[in-house]
Amino acid sequence: MIIAGYTRTDAEKRNGLVEAFKGMVERARAHDGCLDFSISADAVDPERVNLFECWRDQTTLDAWRRVAKGPRGKPRKVAVSLYRTDKAEKPF
Repeated sequence: MIIAGYTRTDAEKRNGLVEAFKGMVERARAHDGCLDFSISADAVDPERVNLFECWRDQTTLDAWRRVAKGPRGKPRKVAVSLYRTDKAEKPF
């Protein structure tokens, strides 16, 4: 299970927003079934926050969603999707 995309916020708030999610990222990465989890500032766009989650399966993602607690906010735009895949391969 992959959740990927981005949100947009005011440029002057972006880095503080990313920092506010640090604890949530640490908890997610330690959670059973989490293969990767990242909330990061975009290297090019000062208003963009990139989101990436990779979970072993729906069950572990559902378990995380029941305990995930992060900062609340109202981003200007949210463009995030869930992708289902049945296998992973080496890219090179």
